[in-house]
Amino acid sequence: MGTIDNYLLATLSSEDYRCLEPHLTQIELPHGAVIAQEGEILRHIYFPTTAIIALVCDLKDGGVAEMATFGREAMVGLLFSGIRVETLGRYLVQIPGSMLRIPSEKFQAALASRPGIQLMAARYTEVLMVMTLQSVACNAAHNVESRCCRWIVSTADRTGRMELPLTHEFLAEMLGVQRSTVSETTRALQQKGLISQGRGTIRILDRPRLEANACECYGRLREKYLQLLPLNAPIDK
Repeated sequence: MGTIDNYLLATLSSEDYRCLEPHLTQIELPHGAVIAQEGEILRHIYFPTTAIIALVCDLKDGGVAEMATFGREAMVGLLFSGIRVETLGRYLVQIPGSMLRIPSEKFQAALASRPGIQLMAARYTEVLMVMTLQSVACNAAHNVESRCCRWIVSTADRTGRMELPLTHEFLAEMLGVQRSTVSETTRALQQKGLISQGRGTIRILDRPRLEANACECYGRLREKYLQLLPLNAPIDK
């Protein structure tokens, strides 16, 4: 079956993956590309490999609120019912890179006929619910620095990179804080030797210490993911 860079696909058996493989197409998307606007219908299921997709809500005051983020541990566009519904927000590329996509009807056909694919999708749905609820608790209970560390480490996991194209504006949107707050936070992390900053980039210098500085949600979510979706390929750090 070879190396599969999307973790969900990597949980499938060879037989289940071969059922999807003929219909999978690799695409590259730049930063800011929009997969679907709010109210549109997603006609493909996406499996990110190096890209990160954000589902955001555009607020009436001009602000943006993150609702979910999808990297190589995830899939975008899953529907069990097979009924196409309008999207709840805007799907856009926050970290440029590659992903695999499959027409929705092809994935639904495989989902209906392959119990292994059904199990993967069901377990991922539970993971997504856990992540959403944990994020609510995290935003309420943990300080900006520990949440910022979690976001940077999680982004590294999702992309497989140590140098990340992260701007302060983007981090502010993802963390729900002012840009100036992010600037102060990342400056403190740089002074501690955990990261270095360039123009629109953040490089991880000390992964173990950065992870130790992240809030407990990082470890909890990772443990839950691996419990529900044990991989046929190891997670690279």
